[in-house]
Amino acid sequence: MIVELDGPAGRLEGLLEGPEAPARPRAVVVLAHPHTAHGGTMHNKVVYQAAKALVRTGCAVLRFNFRGAGGSAGAFDAGPGEMSDFRAALDFATARHPDLTDVWAGGFSFGGWVALTVGAADDRVTALIGIAPPIARYDFSAVRQSIKPKFFIQGERDEIFPLGDLRRFYAGLQEPKELIVIDAADHLFDGKALDVGDAIEDLLQDFPS
Repeated sequence: MIVELDGPAGRLEGLLEGPEAPARPRAVVVLAHPHTAHGGTMHNKVVYQAAKALVRTGCAVLRFNFRGAGGSAGAFDAGPGEMSDFRAALDFATARHPDLTDVWAGGFSFGGWVALTVGAADDRVTALIGIAPPIARYDFSAVRQSIKPKFFIQGERDEIFPLGDLRRFYAGLQEPKELIVIDAADHLFDGKALDVGDAIEDLLQDFPS
């Protein structure tokens, strides 16, 4: 379902999907897309496959365009504005599902930094999902300190944010945490986007138990 969100810089466009009625979603998830200046939108193939996988596991999923992406108002802000947009998306998603206590924040690449940083600090968020997060480029200190469940998916051959950087970061994180590495996948998961969906299902099928 196409939705409109009231963002800090104006209208944000989004897509809200979930299990067929009358099924009650097990969780509500907000997903963020890659770097807007490099063509990232909510229709990115990795974000799309992640959203579909989350719906298959019974979640209600909101993906949306940051300011300046697609039909969303405003201009790219390199982080602070996008974090405000993500908070607005959390507001929208939780208002649509006020009875759900499981709220997950996730994102791919730049969107992973935004989602994990906001989600680590927001008391409503109960789990964090990072797909190829840009560990060496941005400040992930809030995630380092978080005791929330953390799930990561990374390409074995990520040429932009190497797997070694994530492994070192991951080793220092507090439990609970899980990591799935997708064989031979690059940063954009070319030819491997379906594998991202499979990894999402493997990580989250039984969470929370």
